[in-house]
Amino acid sequence: MAKKIGLLLLIVIISIILASIYGIFHNQVSYSISNEYFTKFKLEQFGLEAYPDTVRMTIGMVGIWSTWWFGLLIGLINGVVGLFQPTAKIMWKSAFGATIRTLLIAIGFGVVGILVGKFVISNLNANWNLPADLTDRKSFLTAGTMHNFSYLGGIIGLIYGTIYQLKIRKKPVPNNV
Repeated sequence: MAKKIGLLLLIVIISIILASIYGIFHNQVSYSISNEYFTKFKLEQFGLEAYPDTVRMTIGMVGIWSTWWFGLLIGLINGVVGLFQPTAKIMWKSAFGATIRTLLIAIGFGVVGILVGKFVISNLNANWNLPADLTDRKSFLTAGTMHNFSYLGGIIGLIYGTIYQLKIRKKPVPNNV
């Protein structure tokens, strides 16, 4: 059991690191889509200002702050579900596999979010509470949709990862494991 607890902690740490790296890159992409999403919304949420020489670093930090906690949640859930595997080796395979699948699904949903934002959401004539002085409303909405879809992808990925682990749990354990 001690080995499984160690693996649980390792899965949590890996999940936090992966989520943080994802947050950095995700924000770099969404900043490229709409810098106003950050300069007129996200940075204000975090009480930060963007300075021209450090703006990319600042939005990278916002990416970490926005995602580390989601990595903690994913790691805890995947790790705890993994504890129910019959061996530590199978626990590692299932929990790490579920974590990677969750990440890939979040990335996929983020890409879908870009497409939905660009071709659907940004073309809606809805009266949303957006910053008044936007110069590129469509790009702002595209970046926002990407963010929302990424969180949705993380949730769906977590559900999928849990199901993945439960399916592994039901497989018979070979004698040599």
